[in-house]
Amino acid sequence: MTDKIILIPATHPPKAKKSLGQNFLQDANIARKIVACLQVGKDDQVLEIGPGPGMLTSFLREARPARLYMVERDAYWAEIRQRENPVCPGKSQVILADALTMPWFKFSDAWKIAGNLPYNIASPLIWDILSAARGLVRAVFMLQKEVGLRLVAHPGTGAYGALSVWVQSHARPKLEFTVPPRVFKPSPKVHSAVLSFIPAPSGQRPEHPAQLSRLLKICFQKRRKQLAVILRSEKGFSMELLEELKIKNTLRPEELSPGDFQRLAGRLFA
Repeated sequence: MTDKIILIPATHPPKAKKSLGQNFLQDANIARKIVACLQVGKDDQVLEIGPGPGMLTSFLREARPARLYMVERDAYWAEIRQRENPVCPGKSQVILADALTMPWFKFSDAWKIAGNLPYNIASPLIWDILSAARGLVRAVFMLQKEVGLRLVAHPGTGAYGALSVWVQSHARPKLEFTVPPRVFKPSPKVHSAVLSFIPAPSGQRPEHPAQLSRLLKICFQKRRKQLAVILRSEKGFSMELLEELKIKNTLRPEELSPGDFQRLAGRLFA
């Protein structure tokens, strides 16, 4: 990479597109803190999702990783970001693509991923990345605060749901800090939060993710009902199964731990 970061000026940059959920970060201090949370080293491969005008990108470049890739859906900003570093294209590359359609299962090498995620795609995107990107070493994402609180929620709380269980089954999420609306352009109507994610050890991850996903959809569609009532029509269910797993049949889905869901899914849909 070049020693100096070169930002290509845009004479008439387009306005943020509501259809893409664009709210561009304007605060350099916030961007610096996000990169610090990512803990970038000189040998790291880093992927940024949605670089846009490049506020976060500039500090990722300053960290001087071995490679920096960017996934950008907006063709205008993809071209601007690609023009920043023409000298060493092999170390910095822009992929014009929708992050939701990325083949995350192909990310088998060591990767660190960061991004200011559009609110409208943050949940499904995090769901896919944490479960599919086997080479993930660390991730740091900024997203809507309400969603962030769901990701770190504990069993028995109102924010705890299917997304909480799924994420915590694959990673260890941590709420790093919150961000006010005024640091974005345009300013959203809600606060944001920056979360870090460290993949869970392989022995603690779901052996059959599809079974866990199926169970979560069944249970949290009727989260106010007791477990025995929700599952009584499932073919593999029995009261004896719950007793064997030491799970009370009177519990509601929001009272089960991620480990409970993993064990139950593995037995119920075996």
